[in-house]
Amino acid sequence: MATADTLQAALAAYFAPWVQDLGLRVEPLAGEGVVLRLPRSDRLSRVGGMLSGQAMMAAADTAMVLALVRHFGEFRPCTTVQMNSSFLKPLSGQDALVQARVLRAGRSLAFGEIDITGADDGQSVSRSSVTCALL
Repeated sequence: MATADTLQAALAAYFAPWVQDLGLRVEPLAGEGVVLRLPRSDRLSRVGGMLSGQAMMAAADTAMVLALVRHFGEFRPCTTVQMNSSFLKPLSGQDALVQARVLRAGRSLAFGEIDITGADDGQSVSRSSVTCALL
């Protein structure tokens, strides 16, 4: 069974260095799926200190892979084949929490959803749905 520590180790083992540079941290596991903390960073911010959409999508995609690791109990090679994201409002001045959960996982495809909220105010800033091919 995947623990927060094994999921954190998976970040270093399976993801590109630029993804690791996001500074994602696995939050304590509760319920289903996973929650990652994306620390506030000037490097990931746009004008006015707003978290960039590119950083949110990268964090969402990464969280989905870790949700699949938790779902299957081990890493399975996969690739994102479709991701649809809606940005609801800007996020600035706080960390982001990236919550991903698997909706359904079959033999060749998995479907999930990701909600990104402000860590301080809990307000939703982005919602994504994703389809992954399991290789």
